[in-house]
Amino acid sequence: MRTTRTLQLAACLAATLAIFTATLPSDAAATDPLAVAAQPVAGSSNVVVEGNRIILGPAPASIGSTEIQQRNGLAELTPVRFGTATSAVVVGYTTGTPDSSSAEVDVRAWVDGKWSEWSATKAGTPIALPAASDQVQVRILVTAPPTGASPWVGDVTVQATDKAAASRMTIQAAPLKSRVFATREGLVGGTTANGHVIVSRDHFVALPSRRGLAGNGSGTYSVKVCTASRCAFEPVWDVGPWNTKDDYWNPSATREMWKDLPQGKPEAQAAYQDGYNGKKDQFGRTVANPAGIDLADGVFWDALALPDNGFVDVTYLWTGDGGRGTVSISSGYLNIRNSASSSGAVVGMAGKSAQVTVECQTTGQSVTGSQGTSNIWLRVNAGMYVAKAWVVAGSFAGC
Repeated sequence: MRTTRTLQLAACLAATLAIFTATLPSDAAATDPLAVAAQPVAGSSNVVVEGNRIILGPAPASIGSTEIQQRNGLAELTPVRFGTATSAVVVGYTTGTPDSSSAEVDVRAWVDGKWSEWSATKAGTPIALPAASDQVQVRILVTAPPTGASPWVGDVTVQATDKAAASRMTIQAAPLKSRVFATREGLVGGTTANGHVIVSRDHFVALPSRRGLAGNGSGTYSVKVCTASRCAFEPVWDVGPWNTKDDYWNPSATREMWKDLPQGKPEAQAAYQDGYNGKKDQFGRTVANPAGIDLADGVFWDALALPDNGFVDVTYLWTGDGGRGTVSISSGYLNIRNSASSSGAVVGMAGKSAQVTVECQTTGQSVTGSQGTSNIWLRVNAGMYVAKAWVVAGSFAGC
């Protein structure tokens, strides 16, 4: 009889699993494959560990932002550090995908102090990194119909190599900003693609590609969403609307699908407005609106005060450089104000763990928060400020 161990027991398995963090020899351009243990880290959801396999867990199916009912599991494995930087890696693994289920293995690299976007791998095939890096991380995504199948991924290895095709990921000087149609997600009580259970007036967004999907509770991939007078900073915790492989924020040549569309234009928008793809989405459904982002209720109603679905300006913060801070609150949201004072008018909000852009810092009212007591306020947009007492951030030039 097999023994199944859940994520809650994963910490007890370290002694029996293969070494899950390792340093490779200095010649990272040509090394033997390094075993990566089936050891999910924080941010993983609905997977179980069985020997060296990651298997879809027992959570029931849910309807996410794509309105497609399925069971989802996500496992981020412990990062692997090389002895020296490498330009490409080979990820090895085995899979089991019975009864219309699926399994995907992604990789990302630590570049210039932050993680790159996730990119899907093919077992045994070299994949180029966006830049030379001495640290990579593997992620496993397993999905299945509402009942039946239990897909799995096992025998994961990572190997540094100097042989790879052209890079499938890119680094831009500035993060992409595009104007896209936003819809309200709702679905209170449902579960997002990363395992987050949606609560009333929640704070997160959905984008139609898993490349920019953050782990549960993480803000590694965050967006800035603005109207003419308000802004919100929110983590990407769900996949949708409409598509699941439409990373429209990337250059056309590196998009997962729809490579003939211009950067910044969602496939759903092209289908709805221009009749692109026969007015169909990735799954063959007729596109009923041009949505390129879904907003949780707290973002839609409270942060942006939207009266109805409509166009907003979205900046995809991980796609470029610039000053950043991370919201450090236990739940809910952080108010954005029009002055460096708690009495300033609320002109937006930032969700838990979200990254915020930082233009400069100024002094204002003293505030006590998760980072101690401080009179420093960070300007996150023209005329918009947050108290540094609630943000993990370094020092910045004065405003």
